[in-house]
Amino acid sequence: MLQEKDIKSFMELYKQHFGKEISREEAFEKATSLLRMVELVYKPMTEQEYNNLQKRRQENGYTNL
Repeated sequence: MLQEKDIKSFMELYKQHFGKEISREEAFEKATSLLRMVELVYKPMTEQEYNNLQKRRQENGYTNL
């Protein structure tokens, strides 16, 4: 759940980025949607997945990544 300070911060960031003020309700809605999208898209990598990635990179000559 978003706290009031988070909503106000989102409102300020939105104004800075888009040059438009939005209401508290709109900020809550947009911030909640953004958080939900991040939850759906972001999946932490397990240690095993990381090790497999490093192995593939070495096999393909990408050792500096």
